[in-house]
Amino acid sequence: MKLARHSERARVVVRGAVQGVGFRPFVYRLATQLDLRGWVLNSAQGVVMEVEGDRSNVRQFTLRLETEKPTCAAITSVESSLLDTVGYGGFEIRYSEGGGDKSVLISPDIATCADCLRELFDARDRRHRYPFTNCTNCGPRFTIIESLPYDRPHTTMKRFTMCPECEREYRDPLDRRFHAQPNACPRCGPQLALWGAAGNVLTTKDNALFAAAGRVRAGEVLALKGLGGFQLMVDARDEAAVARLRQRKHREDKPLALMYPSFDAVREDCQISDLEEALLLSAEAPIVILARKPGTSRLAPSVAPRNPSLGAMLPCTPLQHLLLRELGFPVVATSGNLSDEPICIDEHEAVDRLRGIADCFLVHDLPLVRHMDDSVVRVMCGRELILRRARGYAPLPIPVAEPLPTLLAVGGHLKNTVALSVGTDIFLSQHIGDLETKEAHSAFRKAATDLPRLYDAKIERVVCDLHPDYLSTKYAAQMPVPAQAVQHHWAHIASCMADNGIEPPALGVAWDGTGYGNDGTVWGGEFLLATGASFERVAHLRQFRLPGGDAAIKQPRRAALGVLHDVFGDEVWTRPEMLRGFSKIEITTLRQMLEKRVNAPLTSSAGRLFDAVAALVGLRDRASFEGQAAMELEFAIESGIEAAYSFDLREGGVIHWQATILEIVRDLHSHESTGAIAAKFHNMLAAAIVAVARKIGEPRVVLSGGCFQNKYFTERTVRQLRDAGFQPHWHRRIPPNDGGLALGQIIAAAWAAPKIHGEEN
Repeated sequence: MKLARHSERARVVVRGAVQGVGFRPFVYRLATQLDLRGWVLNSAQGVVMEVEGDRSNVRQFTLRLETEKPTCAAITSVESSLLDTVGYGGFEIRYSEGGGDKSVLISPDIATCADCLRELFDARDRRHRYPFTNCTNCGPRFTIIESLPYDRPHTTMKRFTMCPECEREYRDPLDRRFHAQPNACPRCGPQLALWGAAGNVLTTKDNALFAAAGRVRAGEVLALKGLGGFQLMVDARDEAAVARLRQRKHREDKPLALMYPSFDAVREDCQISDLEEALLLSAEAPIVILARKPGTSRLAPSVAPRNPSLGAMLPCTPLQHLLLRELGFPVVATSGNLSDEPICIDEHEAVDRLRGIADCFLVHDLPLVRHMDDSVVRVMCGRELILRRARGYAPLPIPVAEPLPTLLAVGGHLKNTVALSVGTDIFLSQHIGDLETKEAHSAFRKAATDLPRLYDAKIERVVCDLHPDYLSTKYAAQMPVPAQAVQHHWAHIASCMADNGIEPPALGVAWDGTGYGNDGTVWGGEFLLATGASFERVAHLRQFRLPGGDAAIKQPRRAALGVLHDVFGDEVWTRPEMLRGFSKIEITTLRQMLEKRVNAPLTSSAGRLFDAVAALVGLRDRASFEGQAAMELEFAIESGIEAAYSFDLREGGVIHWQATILEIVRDLHSHESTGAIAAKFHNMLAAAIVAVARKIGEPRVVLSGGCFQNKYFTERTVRQLRDAGFQPHWHRRIPPNDGGLALGQIIAAAWAAPKIHGEEN
């Protein structure tokens, strides 16, 4: 072909989440519109293309790649280089290349798009009521991919041969299903079945869905196989059904998530801001923590006992849309597992593991590669904060400025995630959960091998928590590469700094329940000055003893007793009001622990201090889930109170809170309201953070750890830091809880890299 004098050829590599989101057909349409010739293909690095034609059109093409990209695409870089012209005759989409280092970003699962939803309920459409409808703009991704690049033969959809019509869509660059890897229809794709409690087939296809809806209406527990694993569903209005689910699942008080048939249905029960509305309707479709509307009573009390908030979500798959449209009312939609276990992803495994919990199973024959919980977010300080990072977000990476060594981080013990650094990206796995059971430990091991396998990563070092007894730490010690331990709270601060794209120096405030300290004590109320490769502990909450150690986590009254003994000494044993609820035998045992300092470890934990105050004011003596006492203390806060309890910031940066406890005891004796006590306690903690920030003088203050899931406390702390002239930074894309530890472990290990290499030489 004869080329114009002003022609040029450009080779363009687009990196990021650009596979499975309609990027190649977008490139095809853009190139055709600009009269350019060449080709485009998927590779292990991203999307690679060459375009040839008029020089101004080639340059316009490169610019428009970023400004007009598909909605669900996330571009991290566009690299362009000019080559000699070769005279391409047209533009084509080529087959994928699998060679080279794998750096393409895997897209998360994406909620059903408006076009597919319209087809789902259009009686004239060939996909009418087909529960696996999808296109390049929506549908499963991470849960079905087996290897890179993202093509159908590398997914579990390879077992379904497309019918001629689906094949035509798949091959047509102008169709929105062009190379939609899960593309299918009722003729050729996955199908539904309803199974009984023993795994016997009751009915199939659309009849299965109608029958499942009938079972939910009748008060039964339905186990539904979604695209991330099983969910347990019951009628959220039926108190007996919700209570039955709680009893079977061994989930006493922890709030249950709700799935609503429509946005308007959510609005009936909840107050919704513009940002919360955008989150509910987003492609990520997370569970959003919303304030209840006062006086709403259609929901069963057991959905979220004593909780002013509800975790609400909308259907994110065609199957969920169909079921909720059929039901027309909100359902509890909680993970298909026993407490502390990962979600079931295989229907046969589900029948075994959910025996005695589910009354029936709505299943399908699309195999899932990995489990995926629903993500949880809330709006805090005027922006989105992810509390559990899973569907819709994982495994999109956190980018960093400079290439990192290839590190695998194995996280902590609770809310576990793992992370992998590849070049300038840190990939964080989906939420795995607490490593309390053999099933959870198995899921952790699978995730720890999954990310490195997907990216063919040659791991240089594995990074873990400093706690020697964590299962994740023990796993790291068994790997055939060197292991590096990172202190728990240092990982929290590094995680938040990476989340906000900032480098040292900064003052880190890491407040949570438990973390193994450098001195062997239990840390949790820490101020760490980030200096670069390491940190300096510049302040902390005063330590007190926890009688019974870990037992105090489930018994906040023990934390309260430890605090009272610290303040009043042996006088506590002569004051019956301080020993309320303890038996004589318990008092004898606990007294020996505290006086002999046996099984009563020292802790600076802010989380345990929250627990202690919650028990002191009579809110929660025993906790059935982590953070319950602190949550109820937050819920009790009386609005409009600006007063704060007293504290002392003494030499060495120790925040002494004895005055706070004395004032709380005084207020209890004078019958001050619980709400006022809760408010003044929270206000004291925020004031203490500002006082330490003033003492240290570092302008940037980084807030991380589970205590910063507390909306009132975090927003007050951020506001007061700003008013005092500081620059506060808190989490947004990465959870402040232990779900963010793996990211921080990689960052901290990378900062210490020169020291590491020096030790190895």
